[in-house]
Amino acid sequence: MNFCSACGHTVELRIPAGDSFTRYVCPSCGKVHYQNPLLVVGCVPEWNDQVLLCRRAIEPRRGYWTIPAGFMENDETLAEGAARETMEEAMARVEIQDMFAVVDVVHARQVHVMFRARLLDGRFGAGAESLEVALFDPGDIPWDEIAFLSVRFALEKFLEDRAAGVVRLHTTALERRGGG
Repeated sequence: MNFCSACGHTVELRIPAGDSFTRYVCPSCGKVHYQNPLLVVGCVPEWNDQVLLCRRAIEPRRGYWTIPAGFMENDETLAEGAARETMEEAMARVEIQDMFAVVDVVHARQVHVMFRARLLDGRFGAGAESLEVALFDPGDIPWDEIAFLSVRFALEKFLEDRAAGVVRLHTTALERRGGG
């Protein structure tokens, strides 16, 4: 960040009074510019014991498989964001169920929140951010081609819980670089 969004003056990096973190601060108007983690919301859509995955058409990790997920927008709930992302990436309508995974992707300054979901009518297709979309039996998931560690974590926990017949909330933190 170079300039204050409030007055246009050049900002400085410093610890504001009463704070403990270095922030961009405008010496002219005093505005503190906070930079906080972004929320990514997504879901594991299920249809007849299969899960819906999307092959990414965009970077990062173009060509790799993921669940429908993306950045949360203003004026929507976590669940609404997950449903919207599923429509955008997989052209699929889902019923969002319970939250089951929260992943702190520290190095990317993101928090990924994942839900269980049910496809409403079994219809899907590749949206603008997907090369293809497909249903997978658990044994056919292309594990070596999963785009992000957070998605791998979510899929593993989803399948473990489903096999055990339980519903749990799982959390983890990914602090290393290379595929949040």
